[in-house]
Amino acid sequence: MRRIACGERPGWREIAREAGFTFHTIDGAPYWDESHAYAFSLAEIEEDIEGSSAELHALCLAFAAEAVEDERVLASLAIPEPVWDTVRTSWRRSDPSLYGRLDFSYGGGGPAKLLEYNADTPTALYESAVFQWLWLEQGLRDRRLPAGSDQFNAVHERLIARLAEIAPPGLFAFAADSSGPEDLGTAGYLQDCAVQAGCETILLDLAQIGLRTDGAFCGPDERAFAALFKLYPWEWAFQDAFGPAVAASPTRFLEPPWKMVLSNKGLLAHLWAREPGHPNLLPAYFEGDPACASLGASVRKPLLSREGANVEMFSAEGTRLAGEPGPYGAEGFIRQGLAELPCFDGRRPLVGAWIVGEAPAGLCIRESDGPITGDGALFVPHLIEPG
Repeated sequence: MRRIACGERPGWREIAREAGFTFHTIDGAPYWDESHAYAFSLAEIEEDIEGSSAELHALCLAFAAEAVEDERVLASLAIPEPVWDTVRTSWRRSDPSLYGRLDFSYGGGGPAKLLEYNADTPTALYESAVFQWLWLEQGLRDRRLPAGSDQFNAVHERLIARLAEIAPPGLFAFAADSSGPEDLGTAGYLQDCAVQAGCETILLDLAQIGLRTDGAFCGPDERAFAALFKLYPWEWAFQDAFGPAVAASPTRFLEPPWKMVLSNKGLLAHLWAREPGHPNLLPAYFEGDPACASLGASVRKPLLSREGANVEMFSAEGTRLAGEPGPYGAEGFIRQGLAELPCFDGRRPLVGAWIVGEAPAGLCIRESDGPITGDGALFVPHLIEPG
């Protein structure tokens, strides 16, 4: 794995506009950066990323199967008791999942270390599936990239196939906060995938979602949604006015409610307890567990947080090394052993492995100049070097 300079495509912003990538710059700050790329060997991708992701995802599903039946585990994850039956029922009837993203600390030369599972509302999807593939194709065509370069990227095709497999008959709705260009872009991209999968679809703002008297969720025209993809965390949804209606609703949701047990940093502590010493896991414990004292340098993470908010890093002596502000933490924290992001030319990449359906499908990299990957991280494309 290495960071390489490759130069920007002339007129790439116009290319992005034509491709529908409207959020390559957010609030005047760059988000997409193709002045550099990360290059991997095929072995690094197949063994360290793809193989490890498949194994970890399987471990997560095995944990979910037990967690939904164990009230102590659900309580440890701060999942409210009134929704336990909804989560449990969702798992028991095999509500399908569409996608998720495992985030790793990885710099080559050793096992990738799992930092979290974005199992409910991951973004960075369109740029991973479509725009970085376009970057590769055009780079090969223009000979800016080495001939024979490839990419770990079957996300687009897998999403279409998965949606064709799991979509119920009827209207398939896709909803996000329309004031957030990345969220709306993600929902809009998935809607387009669903159209290619043969679905009848609608894209709408979260605030336009309503509830019919028969319990189905709907849009302003009150037509029932057979399925609803909502880029909105379940822990928020269940607190909203329509939250109590989810359990009895005929509408099916993506992601399904059972994903709550995976989209939670408490998952990391449970995985370590189940698989201590696993090469892709870091020691992790719920805060307050005496075993936290054995961690040495560690990271304090809220059970529920996003984009690095409220994450703090500590030395073995307890000195606070770094931290990000935010509104999270009321539900509790875990402590995880520290695996610093690798440093390439002063930049720190976070490697994300996409899971579509039940299998790894691609890779994305978000890069920052600090030790915690936050909302301002840049998306940097990747390639697999020939040979």
